[in-house]
Amino acid sequence: MEPIRQVNLEDDMPTVAQALSRLQLELRLAKRQGVCVLKIIHGFGSTGRGGKIRIAVRKELEMLQKRGQIAFFVPGEKLTIFEEDTRKLLQLCPAFRKDHDIDRHNNGVTAVVLKRV
Repeated sequence: MEPIRQVNLEDDMPTVAQALSRLQLELRLAKRQGVCVLKIIHGFGSTGRGGKIRIAVRKELEMLQKRGQIAFFVPGEKLTIFEEDTRKLLQLCPAFRKDHDIDRHNNGVTAVVLKRV
C-alpha cells in the first residue's frame, strides 16, 4: 500500500471533461488501493486560458467533500504548515512531509485526503 499517489491531469492536454473523468477514475483507484493522499497536478492556467482544469477540479472536489466521498482537500497555495488543513493532512499521512510542494504556494496542485477523519 502506498500512502501517497500523484497524478498529472495535464498529461496529453485534455479537455476539462476528460480531466474530470480521469480524476474520478484516479480517486476510485486510490481509494481501492488504500492510498491516504492523492496529489493532483492540474496546472494553474499559465497558458493564458485561465486554469479551466484547476477551477473545475476544485469545484468537483468541493462537491465530493460535501457528499462525504473524500475527507477533505488542500489547494497547493495552502499547503503550508501554517494552515490547519495542511497540519491535519500531515498528521494523517506523515509521509507527505517530504513532498516538495509543502510551503511552495503552488496553485497548480491540490492534495486530496481520502482517509476518513
